[in-house]
Amino acid sequence: MSLTANHHSMLPSCADVVRLSRAKSSSSGGRKVKLRVTVPRAALVEARPQQQVAAIRDVSNGAGVALQVGRDRAEDMQAEARAMQRAAGASVYSPELLATKYGSRPFKVVSRALQIFTGLGSFALKVWLDRLNGELDRNMRLRAVELRQTFTNLGPTFVKIGQGLSTRPDLCPPQYLEELSELQDALPTFPDAQAFSCIERELGRSLDTIYSSISASPIAAASLGQVYKAQLKYSGQIVAVKVQRLGIEEAIGLDFYLIRGVGILINKYVDIVTSDVVALIDEFARRVYQELNYVQEGQNARRFKKLYADKADVLVPDIFWDYTSGKVLTMEWVEGVKLNEQEAIERQGLKVLDLVNTGIQCSLRQLLEYGYFHADPHPGNLLATPDGKLAFLDFGMMSETPEEARFAIIGHVVHMVNRDYEAMARDYYALDFLSPDVDVSPIVPALRNFFDDALNSTVSELNFKTLVDGLGAVLYQYPFNVPAYYALILRSLTVLEGLALYADPKFKVLAASYPYFAKRLLTDPNPYLRDALIELLFKDGKFRWNRLENLLVQGKQDRDFSAKDALQPVLKLLLGPDGVELRDLVIKEAVRVSEAIILSSAIESFNSIPGPMRTFVFNGNTNGPFTISSAEQQSLMELRTQVINIWGLLRSSENFDPSLLQPILQVLQEPEARTIGGRVVGGISQRLAARLLQQVLRAPETTASAA
Repeated sequence: MSLTANHHSMLPSCADVVRLSRAKSSSSGGRKVKLRVTVPRAALVEARPQQQVAAIRDVSNGAGVALQVGRDRAEDMQAEARAMQRAAGASVYSPELLATKYGSRPFKVVSRALQIFTGLGSFALKVWLDRLNGELDRNMRLRAVELRQTFTNLGPTFVKIGQGLSTRPDLCPPQYLEELSELQDALPTFPDAQAFSCIERELGRSLDTIYSSISASPIAAASLGQVYKAQLKYSGQIVAVKVQRLGIEEAIGLDFYLIRGVGILINKYVDIVTSDVVALIDEFARRVYQELNYVQEGQNARRFKKLYADKADVLVPDIFWDYTSGKVLTMEWVEGVKLNEQEAIERQGLKVLDLVNTGIQCSLRQLLEYGYFHADPHPGNLLATPDGKLAFLDFGMMSETPEEARFAIIGHVVHMVNRDYEAMARDYYALDFLSPDVDVSPIVPALRNFFDDALNSTVSELNFKTLVDGLGAVLYQYPFNVPAYYALILRSLTVLEGLALYADPKFKVLAASYPYFAKRLLTDPNPYLRDALIELLFKDGKFRWNRLENLLVQGKQDRDFSAKDALQPVLKLLLGPDGVELRDLVIKEAVRVSEAIILSSAIESFNSIPGPMRTFVFNGNTNGPFTISSAEQQSLMELRTQVINIWGLLRSSENFDPSLLQPILQVLQEPEARTIGGRVVGGISQRLAARLLQQVLRAPETTASAA
């Protein structure tokens, strides 16, 4: 759900704020809400309690500020604890409880099943008739409106399905995308009296003691609740107040009971689907039920903010715990434009693709660094702020990537680049796609057939959907079990790619992601990634300098790339007890590079000597002091150029500092490093001596031939 002011179509004047006062009703014994329109206040304010600002202003020394911040943190923790107490009775997903509840209510179950079948069946029949009559294109807008209305009428579960489809331009025509996008935050509202009553009941206080003003009507409505814009009485801050729909638990519970029943039938009778459909449904249902607990959502937001809002271009609103409960969430107000409103974003001087790239980089950190990720990033939950930040909203649906899977995903990309299909197949064990007793050898030819065609273009040119669809075709042929977390990852990435395709149909998520992968490979000390880097750089006992150069070129595009940290994991492995085999490869390559630098420099110096002098000094030998073919000279020159280019890439890094050599110098002082250095020097000496001896031995033969 979007907590934003950008919803002018909802109200005659969306910024109107109303004063609330209370009066006892003599007729009913209840209380009525009196509404009076007033001038709106600023829509965006700093999310800091007013007393905290005053306290910090009054404290003149650093120790006092630290003490006050400590008190504020303690008070915040206490407020969070009180909010948790208010949400103690929040519902949790339990298939057993749903089965017990609805198993004894067959009429209600059948009635709901008929409602779903009638709604979706009627729509499908109309589309089929349009196709038969050749009117599919002419009626597309009408059918899109009908599908949106059908999802809306069927309730929250199907609204979420529509939200997912609204971000997939590869699956839905533009007319459907436009209509379904309204499901993100422009749904029918429920009565304001119910919402205000819910706030008072949940927080245990009257509205006029909480707010100095609150919007007369919701500024946004989504599947689980609706949002009001309000001003806190105690601090004057502008906030977004999300209130849960009445009866939402009953509606969602019945839908999941029915959907789970369909999943059981699919698992039992549909052989073509190898994944555990029930497990996927349970995972999704569990996430939706977590969304019903707004205190849990607030805690999710806090955790997300701590992990990812350290970047200047990412904004996460703060939570006000004293005004939050299981069914009421109070957050910092965020002014912004939905990420799929390209024209509105560009009018602010911003670029959609820049914001999408920010979202991709943040999502990669979520998926592959900390593993804690936003599982519902539809456009209504992603806002472009006026100052160019990407704001994340609605933290009800979150998920986590297991640690082993995070590194396996990065390794999987490396294996894809290397076309190492045997290693790709083995990755599925770590990804938990296959049980350890499954033989992966039959899967290798299927991977080779798909990726050999897909990788005819470079990896950066691949479309994410192409990979997903291609892998999906492979998965269906073999006993794969797609974990629930992976399904959410795919949803998250395809949503971002869908948003990018609005702005640029040629946009490729993998191209935008590759700098992140390169940076992680070059700087992460994790053993799995360290081995993947070595695997990428060495092949058949030979170092691939072009791969290293490409990694550095890509890694530098990541704003967090540090030249100082690059290759440090490999250096540490090189001198470790497990680096014997790698040391032999490195020594061999160091000798080859040193020889190339020495000989290519000598050749350049020789070529700079004037022709007559060159003939006189070297007795007519046009090749100089060493007998080297033109092809070998070219190879030596290219190798030296690659090494120089790599050094230039390191030096041109924004955070380059000569001190980055210090760790390397420290490494070289270790006993094992001195041994390596001695072996390198010895190897170079032997190679140069051999070339010199070869030249001397060939000289008489050359002279005799001349005679």
